[in-house]
Amino acid sequence: MKENFSNLNAERYVIQILKDERIEYVATLPCEKIKNLLWLLPSFFKEIKLTREENGIGICSGVHLAGGRCAMVIQSTGLGNSINAIMSLCKTYEIPLPILASWRGVYNEKIQAQIPFGRALPAILTAANIPYETINNINDIDKIKDAIRDAYDNNTPYVTLISPKVWEDSKKTDLEMLSLNKREQKPEREINVSLNYKSRVKKPEMTRYDAISILSEYFNEKPVVSNIGIPSKELYFIKDQPTNFYMLGSLGLASSIGFGISLYLDRETISLDGDGSILMNPNALIDTANYQPNLTIFLLDNGVHGSTGDQVTSAYSTIDLELVAKSFGIKNTWKVSTKDDINLVLNELKEVKGAKLVHIIIKPGNKDVPNIPLDPVAIKKRFMNRINEIYRQK
Repeated sequence: MKENFSNLNAERYVIQILKDERIEYVATLPCEKIKNLLWLLPSFFKEIKLTREENGIGICSGVHLAGGRCAMVIQSTGLGNSINAIMSLCKTYEIPLPILASWRGVYNEKIQAQIPFGRALPAILTAANIPYETINNINDIDKIKDAIRDAYDNNTPYVTLISPKVWEDSKKTDLEMLSLNKREQKPEREINVSLNYKSRVKKPEMTRYDAISILSEYFNEKPVVSNIGIPSKELYFIKDQPTNFYMLGSLGLASSIGFGISLYLDRETISLDGDGSILMNPNALIDTANYQPNLTIFLLDNGVHGSTGDQVTSAYSTIDLELVAKSFGIKNTWKVSTKDDINLVLNELKEVKGAKLVHIIIKPGNKDVPNIPLDPVAIKKRFMNRINEIYRQK
């Protein structure tokens, strides 16, 4: 039976549905067509202002793994940036994710660049087997409720494509005035930066396997998100624990998933990341610096793509990733290259809260270890079950 929202404007209509479906976090990127909704959302939900849509897929997935409920509110063009992450993360691990997308390129579109992808988008979603609904006017908004329920009932991403016509039909209310008032409440812009940085990368002594063997003593029952490929296989061989989330795809999202977990639990979460992964998605560092979750990033930097044949990355001789992290605003950073260095830093970490990054310089090389004998859904379920036992029932 449909709810009676006839006295509500479209923005409040959507907000009421999100509240009814127990959404706690909204991850957003702007679109002019939904500007009033975007101004209003922070008054009702915890908002995560994204810098890239694909990064939001990882963050929202992390919130879910920790036991929370998150929705994305973005422009439909952002789905083009996110298809691989939706498929290799949400579809592969059966992670629910409602995505409310402002559907550009179809209705009264004035920007030519929006049209090709916008018109092709339903066929793209169909081909990818990503469920979706089209919301063409305010009378269709109930479909959002159905989409959210379907996402959680069937553990799937679910897209609602919302036509700009929906907001044209919206009635004037005090909420729109609240939206305008919020625009005028932005604080004065002031950024103070002071950075005195000098560093030298010493000749590495350890392989990734050596470094993980030392770090694993710090992982005891903490949530750990491990980067794709051989890093996850090595961690499984060294120290498997139910609170390890082994990534099998979505290169670049290890720290994004860790961000979502740590934000929801408000407990230290570990990201076992790599130079190739961070270079693929530096937005993970930007959003981590912006929100300062209790996330510890162990950045294992061997200067190569170790899982695909040791192709050299820009971190090998050009980019200092610790400096990149500092420049984005992660203040607590360390650079280490020996076993003794790591042990010293691990003692310091216990006293430091918020976002932290340990840049570990290692040698290329992979340990010959077997594949992880768990399928993606089994990895997810045992992670969520153990996290619930440890954190959510205390």
